[in-house]
Amino acid sequence: MAREPASITPLEAQIEHSTLAAEIAEHDRRYHQEDAPTITDAEYDALRRRLEALEVQFPHLKAAASTSVGAAPSGKFAKVKHRIPMLSLGNAMSEAEARDFVERVKRFLDWPSEHALAITAEPKIDGLSLSLRYEDRRLVSAATRGDGAEGEDVTANIRALMAAPDPTIGIPAGLPADAPDITEIRGEVYLGHADFAALNAKQAETGGKIFANPRNAAAGSLRQLDANITASRPLRFFAYGWGEMSAMPAMTQLGMVDTFKRWGFPTNPLMARCESADDLVAHYSIIERQRPTIGYDLDGVVYKVDDLTLQARLGFVARAPRWAIAHKFAAEKAVTRLNAIEIQVGRTGALTPVAKLEPITVGGVVVSNATLHNADEIARLDVRIGDFVTIQRAGDVIPQVVDVVLERRSSEAVPFEFPTLCPCALKTAVIREATSAGVEGAVRRCSGEFACPHQRIEHLKHFVSRRAFDIEGLGEKQIAFFYDCPVETLRIREPADIFTLQRRNAESLQKIENFEGFGKTSVAKLFAAIEERRSISLERFIFALGIRHVGETTAKVLARAAGEWPDFEVSARRIAAGDPEALAEMQALDQIGDAVTGAVAEFFTRADAVAMVDRLVAELDIKPAEKPSAASPVAGKTVVFTGSLERMTRDEAKARAESLGAKVAGSVSKKTDLVIAGPGAGSKLETATALGVKVMSEEEWLALIGG
Repeated sequence: MAREPASITPLEAQIEHSTLAAEIAEHDRRYHQEDAPTITDAEYDALRRRLEALEVQFPHLKAAASTSVGAAPSGKFAKVKHRIPMLSLGNAMSEAEARDFVERVKRFLDWPSEHALAITAEPKIDGLSLSLRYEDRRLVSAATRGDGAEGEDVTANIRALMAAPDPTIGIPAGLPADAPDITEIRGEVYLGHADFAALNAKQAETGGKIFANPRNAAAGSLRQLDANITASRPLRFFAYGWGEMSAMPAMTQLGMVDTFKRWGFPTNPLMARCESADDLVAHYSIIERQRPTIGYDLDGVVYKVDDLTLQARLGFVARAPRWAIAHKFAAEKAVTRLNAIEIQVGRTGALTPVAKLEPITVGGVVVSNATLHNADEIARLDVRIGDFVTIQRAGDVIPQVVDVVLERRSSEAVPFEFPTLCPCALKTAVIREATSAGVEGAVRRCSGEFACPHQRIEHLKHFVSRRAFDIEGLGEKQIAFFYDCPVETLRIREPADIFTLQRRNAESLQKIENFEGFGKTSVAKLFAAIEERRSISLERFIFALGIRHVGETTAKVLARAAGEWPDFEVSARRIAAGDPEALAEMQALDQIGDAVTGAVAEFFTRADAVAMVDRLVAELDIKPAEKPSAASPVAGKTVVFTGSLERMTRDEAKARAESLGAKVAGSVSKKTDLVIAGPGAGSKLETATALGVKVMSEEEWLALIGG
């Protein structure tokens, strides 16, 4: 137990203060940089209060900690851009969804349903993704997954693990002579259950941080500034994938993993090759039964089409491959008391009810909040404040209330009345929008738009998020601070304010570094991170604007079609002005419909939104959309498929065209370059002929793109 500050010696205070400062900084990093807190808010506040009590008794300690306490940016490691993105997997949450995955693959490939399709099944390790790059068969770099496009350089820490006195990581420093000149091996870093228990016991013995679960412990151990600390942790590794390869040593998923094993990498012995959905489900059941005794955390089984040629044909959709999926284990549940229901306002104005719970551990994570989705769900469950409720958490899914334990309901349980006014200071009316079919929708929204402080803050959080501008050191906590900063001239109320912050800080009598939680070093890193993001890709910029219905995939489609920001802006403003030609042109893009064009029109109709964008654009260098390889004969061309295709499915044809840099449209216009017409082509072929658009058969198309 910590001694009271009044009875502690200066040396003891210095040691304890240093330990607390490091621990709080680590919690700040986990909370703001990884969105993965490992302690409750109450526990965090207790650490803060203890630190502040020491600083009151020994004021000199506060200055010493100014650069280490607070939400400092995660600038510990250099960034590494993955040559081939490390994409995430789609999820199957049930046996039916797993079987549907197999059927989707077969439909995409036009695979006869009665024919076997080889698919591998392997345990999904709950750890930290890692990419290892070898050049001339020697390890040259190691990087975390990060946001999939770029990760953190942890090469020094991996080398320290490899050189540890009793290494467990199992990563070879070199590869045999038959390995390609460039080889990227990908896999998962994890901690076994026994190693995790031993680590926590050692931490407790030495007064160190106790980790909440093996995954957090593995992530925290690998991402240490001091490589010696990393080397002292019994981290392990399983290889299961690859990135850039100058040559392929095998042409099946199983063959590649067998090769990794021969090269000296640890691979999972529970991986199996299956030939049907029945086989996959059976192997899933085997792994699920072994899960309690397997010795490390699993959260599901990953299925991958075995043939790499078929993987290439299947390609990717959004941020996930079509040829793989993660079949998650059944959700874990627990019962606890619902103490209150709070309303959160999102960036689109949607009001989401959040259950405030008596904290309880579900699946190794302490849960104190759970989603109730919307007013209709509250009514369906008949959930009341004071009820005992069943909480479910599956994989990375947000915990949710799934049932009410009616037999434990108190007579004092209070029904919840959904608000008709936004909880913001403006008390704006809440509206319930209708669906496109005219039916009353489930979502209720604040009608205040950008005037609503909640929406403005959520827009800012979205703007700096990982998939958008990804500004290190500017997380949710910092956005909240700057939005209501005590010094008005240092406030951030819209995105452009972020890029004028350094200039305003220089002109201000009171500096950011003088506020609690900031120091000269952390502020310098924040400004450097902001400057780094003045240059941004067009697709990230469009996504960051927070236009309703414009997610990452849609932003990529829009960016690719426009090419440059001025062209997108002109198109958007024309649509907002009711220009039918601009509307038809955008709607002709594949995956773009009324919801997207309607949202774009609504956004650019608002004078406040347009002015906000203009001020932001003046501060940035928006890079044009990445141009497809000039080697492709269809790069940059707009193509339309119509009629029946005989050599490939329509989905496969679209995916192949997009992979070659073509823009696939759903309708023919004067801007269409090619129409590929099969048997049964109808009105699209007629329109193409009338407009003089070039038409070719499927065979001619395949000859053009090289088969």
